[in-house]
Amino acid sequence: MMFLLLLAQSIIAPPAPNVPPTPALPSAAIETVEAHYDRCVDLATADPARGVIEATAWHSNGGGFISRQCLGIAHANQQDWSAAAQQFTMAAQEAEVAHDARAAHYWAQAGNAWIAAGEPAKARAALDAALAAGTLEGLQRGEAQFDRGRALVATGDLESARADVDRALELAGGDPLIWLASAALARRMDDLPRARKDIAQAFRLSSDDPSVYLEIGNIAAFGGDEAGAKSAWSDAIRVAPSSPAAASARKALQQFETDPPKP
Repeated sequence: MMFLLLLAQSIIAPPAPNVPPTPALPSAAIETVEAHYDRCVDLATADPARGVIEATAWHSNGGGFISRQCLGIAHANQQDWSAAAQQFTMAAQEAEVAHDARAAHYWAQAGNAWIAAGEPAKARAALDAALAAGTLEGLQRGEAQFDRGRALVATGDLESARADVDRALELAGGDPLIWLASAALARRMDDLPRARKDIAQAFRLSSDDPSVYLEIGNIAAFGGDEAGAKSAWSDAIRVAPSSPAAASARKALQQFETDPPKP
């Protein structure tokens, strides 16, 4: 019997303003810029529409790449991913001209936003720039490697994606989403033992995530385990009935004669 295989959907949160602190200088002007930035980001998060207005006005008054990054955050929180990516990209370019180390972080944010905008080629270019800068370390580099892996999957380059995801696991192995994506990638590459191993780790780290149950079902179906697939997809619905993962699980269960469980 052929089973319907559904890829786990990655819920992409608005890119976090992951900016390294400005070097401490005895200048009151620098402190004012930092305070302005904090207020701008707070507004961009709490009231994105007003955040766009604030960041735009700040940039018009000489806010530079810092104000552009705040504007990108405001657009991201409105889920206007293309506009967010464009602002992060310009912030990164301007930071590079200024020889500011934050450029790599802005490129990484641009890449994340381009993925959300459905532009994987642009995402890869931005993430290439972020990783090439050599200033991202540890978890930050791991997350950038993961995002580039996601972009590569979207463009069909699974072998290169595997290398990036493996590196991301080395640097950010505490993130269950990376293990989930690694398992889904292994399944797509017909590596069932790796898929099973990685989804087990994703489950250990996040046993209440419906996307994990969805992928457990996908892997079970891929391995010909009908009962296991049904059970896992039913669990995805039970854990979070209104989630996108539950919707995918219901679709997968439609192939069976029994009605899918209702919340």
